[in-house]
Amino acid sequence: MAPAGTPPVPQPAPEKSWHDVALQALKRNDIRLVPYVPDRILTTLIRNIHADPFFTTFPTAREEEAVGIVAGAWMAGMRGAVLMQTSGFATLPNVLASLAIPYQIPLIMFVSERGTLGEFNYGQSLVGRTMRPVLDSLAMEHHTCTRLDEFEFIADRSIKQAITTQAPVALILSPLLTGGKVFDK
Repeated sequence: MAPAGTPPVPQPAPEKSWHDVALQALKRNDIRLVPYVPDRILTTLIRNIHADPFFTTFPTAREEEAVGIVAGAWMAGMRGAVLMQTSGFATLPNVLASLAIPYQIPLIMFVSERGTLGEFNYGQSLVGRTMRPVLDSLAMEHHTCTRLDEFEFIADRSIKQAITTQAPVALILSPLLTGGKVFDK
C-alpha cells in the first residue's frame, strides 16, 4: 500500500479491440447506416453498433440486399457500410459491377475472412481464394487487415478515400486481426 499523499502510479490505457476501432472509424466518418448479414466473428461489433444510438442497423437476408440499401441511402444523402463474411462475398460480383462501381457508390464493406488459417470447410476455402482476384478484376480497392496497430489507420483512411473518390472499398478482416472463427467440438 502506498503511503498517504503518494500520487497514484499511472496505468496504461487498455488496448482497444479491433471491433472498437471499427466502430470508432465508422462514427468518425459519419457512417450511420450499417446493414449486415449475421456472422459469429462480427457478433461483438454488431452488438455494439446496435447498442449505440448513433447508428441505424439491422440484419438483412443477403449481402446484395445490404449493398442495395447502402446504395439507396447514399443517393438520399446518408453514408453506409455493410458487414459480412467471406462466403457472402461470393454473391456480390454482379451488384458491385452493375451498381456500386459504375454509379460511384462509396460502399464500405467489412468482410470477416474465412477459408484460411485452419479452415475446415472446403467451400469457405474456395471463396477465400477467389475474393481478392474478383476484387482485383473489378479494380476495386481492398485491404487485408492483419494487425491491430495498423487497423485504425487503414480503416479510417480507406473510408475517407471511398467517400472522396466515390468508389467502394473492402476491408478484409483477417483471422490474424480478429482471432477468426472458433470451431466448437
